[in-house]
Amino acid sequence: MKTNPGRFFEDYRLGEVIRHAVPRTVGAGERALYHALYPARGAVSSSDEFARSVGLAASPLDDLVAFHTVFGKTVPDISLNAVANLGYAEGRWLRPVWPGDTLRSESEVIGLKETSSGTTGVVWVRTRGLNQRGEAVLEYVRWVLVRKRRREVEVPVHVPDLAPVVAPAALVVPEGLDFSRHDFGLAGEPHRWGDYAVGEVIDHVDAVTVEEAEHMLATRLWQNTAKVHFDVTQREDGRRLIYGGHLISLARSLSFNGLANAHFIAGLNAGAHVNPCFAGDTVRAWSEVLDRAETAVPSVGALRLRLVATRGAAGELRGADGKYLPEVLLDLDYWALLPR
Repeated sequence: MKTNPGRFFEDYRLGEVIRHAVPRTVGAGERALYHALYPARGAVSSSDEFARSVGLAASPLDDLVAFHTVFGKTVPDISLNAVANLGYAEGRWLRPVWPGDTLRSESEVIGLKETSSGTTGVVWVRTRGLNQRGEAVLEYVRWVLVRKRRREVEVPVHVPDLAPVVAPAALVVPEGLDFSRHDFGLAGEPHRWGDYAVGEVIDHVDAVTVEEAEHMLATRLWQNTAKVHFDVTQREDGRRLIYGGHLISLARSLSFNGLANAHFIAGLNAGAHVNPCFAGDTVRAWSEVLDRAETAVPSVGALRLRLVATRGAAGELRGADGKYLPEVLLDLDYWALLPR
């Protein structure tokens, strides 16, 4: 058999390191397509001249271009037979990705647990994205619900102990970054790190209706081959599931209105794809400021933000029973870097 049917839950081994196939060289085309697919307007990732004004050699690609590219490499080995991607933790962006960089991915299996149904199991992996020099550009943990091939096969259980928050001291500020000459007028908003208060909720106002063609184009762009995003026979309802990363980028881009100066994602503390998203859904976004932290660079501050993508209203997350509301699609907890 020469084709790859994808791994099932019982095919994973704790401690196994998987080198994912097909390195990818990313360029200005990724930037243009990213900005065509999402309402992305961040000044640092849009303009070489603006990027140089804050100490960088040129404009890096959007942080989520790196995430999607690294993530996409892992799909044939990790989530080709996934029912759903469940969550993220311990994510750190370690260095910018520049046009011309070549990215590859590797993952270590750090956890396994069968579900009570006996037909699926949860697989935890720690993934690293590496550039052409072997330097890590990104690392994160994610866990995936994967189908079993045979119900009777038992797999040893190990649930990893994951940090609830990336420590501010572990956040990496891009080399050379200096916001002391940051042009707030060109960036689009006047708000500095100190203008945000813990507990503040920001309604990002705008909304985007998800289109079938756009989400499939985006998923193909990142070479994500998960069947549930393309094949209507993979779900009983006959619908294509929107790739969770597509929703992350959509919400992050919508957050520009209110967080225009949050130029970099530095850490990913937690994330959950709460309810499925489908074409035709109209997505809105809101953010809550969870924490603030200084960095080693005096002109750069870190904000811990909860980013929520929803079909509902800003600020509404859980019902009286403590469960997520059915309108909520994404709950993402991350660190962003802003000028102080």
